[in-house]
Amino acid sequence: MRLFWLDSEEFRYLRKWSTIATLIGVISGVGAIIFYELLNLGTELFLGKGAGFVPPRAGVSLHEALAWTPPPEPLMILPVIVLGGLLSGILVFTLAPEAEGHGTDAAIRAFHREGGRIRRRIPLVKMAASVLTISTGGSAGREGPIAQIGAGFGSLVGEVFRLSERDRRIALAVGIGAGVGSIFKAPLGGALLSTEILYRQDFEKEALIPSVIASVVGYSIFAMYDGFSPVFAAQPYQWSLAQIPLYMLLGAACAGVGILYIKAFYSTKAFDRLKIKRHIKPALGALAVGVLALALMEALPQAKGAAGLGALGMGYGFIQLALYNALPLEVMFTLIFAKIAATALTIGSGGSGGVFAQGMVIGAMVGGTVGAIFAELFPGLVTPEAVPAFVIIGMMALFGGVSKAPIAVLIMVSEMTGDYSLLFPAMVAIVGSYSLTGKHSIYSEQVPTRIHSPAHAEEYFRDLLRIHRVSDAMRSEFPTTTRGESLSGAMLKMRHGVSALPIVERGRIEGIVRLRDIVAVPVEKWGETRVEEVMREKYSTITPDRSLYEALDFMERRGVGTLVVVSPEDPEKPLGLLLKRDVIKIGEAKLGKKPNT
Repeated sequence: MRLFWLDSEEFRYLRKWSTIATLIGVISGVGAIIFYELLNLGTELFLGKGAGFVPPRAGVSLHEALAWTPPPEPLMILPVIVLGGLLSGILVFTLAPEAEGHGTDAAIRAFHREGGRIRRRIPLVKMAASVLTISTGGSAGREGPIAQIGAGFGSLVGEVFRLSERDRRIALAVGIGAGVGSIFKAPLGGALLSTEILYRQDFEKEALIPSVIASVVGYSIFAMYDGFSPVFAAQPYQWSLAQIPLYMLLGAACAGVGILYIKAFYSTKAFDRLKIKRHIKPALGALAVGVLALALMEALPQAKGAAGLGALGMGYGFIQLALYNALPLEVMFTLIFAKIAATALTIGSGGSGGVFAQGMVIGAMVGGTVGAIFAELFPGLVTPEAVPAFVIIGMMALFGGVSKAPIAVLIMVSEMTGDYSLLFPAMVAIVGSYSLTGKHSIYSEQVPTRIHSPAHAEEYFRDLLRIHRVSDAMRSEFPTTTRGESLSGAMLKMRHGVSALPIVERGRIEGIVRLRDIVAVPVEKWGETRVEEVMREKYSTITPDRSLYEALDFMERRGVGTLVVVSPEDPEKPLGLLLKRDVIKIGEAKLGKKPNT
């Protein structure tokens, strides 16, 4: 039964997207469970049994978090991580090259530039390649893969339901939100991320309601399997207004490190210039990460070699240790740069995985480092027990700035830690980080706003044409002809790109002669053939006060490229000519690019 407060259009919209979003949520939730379990099994098999390294876990008690074990034979890390990079590279570059890298950018590109289409094999290839990369020690996260996997599911649902291109793009965005909201147990944050991650300064508002539905469904399915507890174990932390300047400084520090993260990440495009098969490049990046980890373990053996081992894998367990104040200052400081280098090498070489989780690890270490320094400098203002608050806010500030999704990241991290008590100081830090990072973004496929997106070009083009009048684009000075003029004379007047001439006698329009009518006559007869012999007395006119949208729509329906502009008071008095190309130029000039028509 239809809800009485909804009109028919709203009811159809709600019914359509409730069905589609629920289906996407179910598929994404199940997909998140499969991906999550494959990651756990792969980590146990490769890092655990292969290298003897049992990474610390997130979301556990302090005792369990400290019960992790470093590898008894650290050199075993090298063959394991190189094998993962090699297998991942062979899989990706053989079956689906677009599955390389961190995945989120590929999903964003598909939204803006590929009509919301993602090949059907991509979710499966991305899942397998990411498991191979991450579970063998590659420094990558699970948000990029699950974003591309969810987007692929959304695209598939769009194809099955035969959605329009516009709706298929929305379904893709909904898939991003459902996948991320499920595996991170952050349904609201995931829904917001799907609308915010596409742009640097805008939102895809049409995707919000469907994304909320899909994210809640996906989260419910995943949480029923894995439990409803947050990803990280944290407790509410007290803060005071006197600490706000310190959080502002933390935001500035996160901005600086964030820019370094972006520049380091894209500097590894040097792998593209290597004259070797692309299939092998992820193995080279993995080898470099393994060597880095071993070197840091040797140089900084504190906390079981955490500075080196933290460079491997997702690193969520090391965030958990930082939340328990269980990492020394020098380890957290070193992990900032180790994680930046390891992530750049892993993803930049073609490895498959996300940059979201790594951004949060880096941000957590920046927060922990800054918090620990403040605790030393201002013991009366920042106690050691308050340092974990800086860890949480650092996670938010750094990735909120570099992802250009500050609101989504703010909510996501709050959901992932189960702590909403730090929203105000986190907002202060995120605003600072977002502002200071400027145009720098970890996602190269983002566009500034909707108006810059090819997906919305036609929409904005049409809106601009509704604003402008025919008088803005018409040619007030225009050639005309008479009934008695020869076709040769009429052709000379068309040399300025006009495809039709009004026939004007004593200031009154009597018809038109079109280029196609002239060229239908043999050239040798143009001199002796008069215009009146091929003229058309029926012609299309428009008044100068009508919108350019109406004019273009009329041209397309009638199949004409020229309209005669006439006086509203006297329909036989010509005022100018309106050419289709002039209408399009108006839109292009205002948009600064060519519309997607």
